Amino acid sequence: MSNVVATRVLVVDPSAPDPRIIAEAAAVIESGGLVAFPTETVYGLGANALDERAVTRIFRAKGRPATDPIIAHIADLRQLDMLARDIPPVARVLAQRFWPGPLTLVVWRRPIVPANLSAGRATVAVRMPAHPVALALIAAAGVPIAAPSANRFSRPSPTTAVHVLDDLAGCIDLVLDGGPTLVGIESSVVDLTTDPPRLLRPGGVTVAALRELLPELIVEPRYLSVGDEAAPAPGMLLRHYAPDAPLIVVAGEREAALARIRSEVLMALDAGKQVGMLAFDEDVAELADLPVRIVALGSAANPGQVAQRLFAALREIERIGVDLILVRDPGREGLRLAVRDRLVRAAEGRVINAE
Repeated sequence: MSNVVATRVLVVDPSAPDPRIIAEAAAVIESGGLVAFPTETVYGLGANALDERAVTRIFRAKGRPATDPIIAHIADLRQLDMLARDIPPVARVLAQRFWPGPLTLVVWRRPIVPANLSAGRATVAVRMPAHPVALALIAAAGVPIAAPSANRFSRPSPTTAVHVLDDLAGCIDLVLDGGPTLVGIESSVVDLTTDPPRLLRPGGVTVAALRELLPELIVEPRYLSVGDEAAPAPGMLLRHYAPDAPLIVVAGEREAALARIRSEVLMALDAGKQVGMLAFDEDVAELADLPVRIVALGSAANPGQVAQRLFAALREIERIGVDLILVRDPGREGLRLAVRDRLVRAAEGRVINAE
């Protein structure tokens, strides 16, 4: 945005938000302004999803390309009918099972939805967040709220209000500070406009859980470049969540991956580089002898903990000021698939195999 605005911060109880604070934030949405607010996944940057100019403000504040669509957040199923047409019956089955929660459904959009929300495509991405502040804000605003993550484009997503301010202070009107988010990575995105349905982005709902209702689900994460045709869903660009320093993901069995990490560290140190590592708790002791800066991700046996910690860890290691970041591939089982997806995008596809 060309004009600097005075970004206000209002602290709100994440479990019992003050209606007066929510009403103040809703008034900003109603006037076409931008409000950052917590969801269970990450902080979102919200605007009236039915207001084309307000949606444009989101793109400008984030520096987001117009080819990257934005999710519309709703507070009740009537708003799904407002946004979408020809809704398949399975959408309501999925909504009953997973909403409120970290699942986004791509469905056919109605003309009421501004084209820029969907990057010009005939579809719209919709979800119902599982956070009292988000639900209260959407209900008070009386409209679906468009909300990508509340960070500068391609940066690590924000899981605290401080992260939002680091990226967007002076660019948005208001931040609702509801403390740290609980899930820590964005929603799973399922495209229901194809037969069979496709998982476009892994996230907070696992493939196994989805296949209980969608046994023919195709898992198809894609890695697009800026400038490609409009993406079918948000979060599909290859460069995403990226820290300032280059990041490399090292794949393979644990011992082989740790040995390759050690080799990469020593080569980088010989080249005069400062090296940082994102390390699982189980790996820290084996790497402690290396002269590198280590930021712990949590236990590899607890992918939920790693997911919650991931984006904050990326921002933390960036603040340390290193020339190279290394991380071991977390694997693809359950929630680990979503964590891996974020790391691959943060690494801009730089994945090396230890074997």
